[in-house]
Amino acid sequence: MAALARRFAGTDLSQLFLFVSPRADFDRVARDAARAFPGCHTVACSTAGEIGPDGYAEDAIIAVGLPAAHFATELLVVPDLAAFDGAALADRMVRTRIDLAARAQAFPTLFAFALIDGLSRREDALVAALAPALGHMSLFGGSTGDGRAFGRTRMAVNGDVLDGAAVVTLVATDCRAQVFSLDHLTPTETRMVVTAADPETRTVKEINAAPAAREYARVVGRDPDQLDTFAFAAHPVVVRLGDAHHVRAIQRVTPEGDLVFFSAIDEGMVLSVARSEDMAEHLERELSALSVHTAPSDILGCDCILRRIEAEEGQQSRAVSDVLARHRVVGFSTYGEQIGPIHINHTMTGVALYPPAAGGRRP
Repeated sequence: MAALARRFAGTDLSQLFLFVSPRADFDRVARDAARAFPGCHTVACSTAGEIGPDGYAEDAIIAVGLPAAHFATELLVVPDLAAFDGAALADRMVRTRIDLAARAQAFPTLFAFALIDGLSRREDALVAALAPALGHMSLFGGSTGDGRAFGRTRMAVNGDVLDGAAVVTLVATDCRAQVFSLDHLTPTETRMVVTAADPETRTVKEINAAPAAREYARVVGRDPDQLDTFAFAAHPVVVRLGDAHHVRAIQRVTPEGDLVFFSAIDEGMVLSVARSEDMAEHLERELSALSVHTAPSDILGCDCILRRIEAEEGQQSRAVSDVLARHRVVGFSTYGEQIGPIHINHTMTGVALYPPAAGGRRP
């Protein structure tokens, strides 16, 4: 924190984000950050890996500061995801959004960045409750991680550590901003139907009226006794909502042979097995599209842990890291991503930030 304070010396920050490796002493990092930066909000979360100046990173703490000269923020904290009132939360969002717009009239661009406990299984309900209250404000976000242990994720606001919580940062800025979501998956004609499920726990018990794990393994051509995170990353499944497809990533197999998913699942849902494009080439193409008129000065990204695992399995980690570094992406690997009213997986969501029109200096 002392090193960070020196790095930001002379810059008045509106907010500081810390994406913290689960190997770090999270409580101490959060506490020391609040002491080192008393004049701004500090929001910290644990990760499933970090994205730094050189791309994918491990065992790191990534700090992202929003200078007050270009940004104003307000926080909407949801301390208990298990028991929030959707209508009351939407009312709070409306009031907070109006307050921020009134306080930061010189900053015409608005967006929201959500950090949600990645083991809460409440991301879908939260973003669905918030969506009607966002107005024209775009929302993206990531679910907090615990490496590959899936044991306990952490979050803190201004030094206070929270469990089972979410923090939505509402941002006003004089920079141009473009919220985006991308994935490198294309649905195939291979489909399966969820015939028995427990939506509350995101558990699928039967696919095509057969035990879920064994039927999934049969459909994708894998040994049912060797289904693991690597297999799920290699054979993702998607659902179609309207004209778009969204990944429904599998987290694990239970001892009973059920499949536990990272996001919402229900009986009757049709799952299509997806085919992957070359991840590095796709990422280069998508991020380059954000630079058609002007290159972003920075990109804040939330990248699914399954993308990192797929890159490792395909020996593409270095190539993907080079793309991330070249396009100035920083952020973290997540247990899921949010875009607008939807919680998704196996994607990258984020915001590209462009220099303010006046002066063109990098924020």
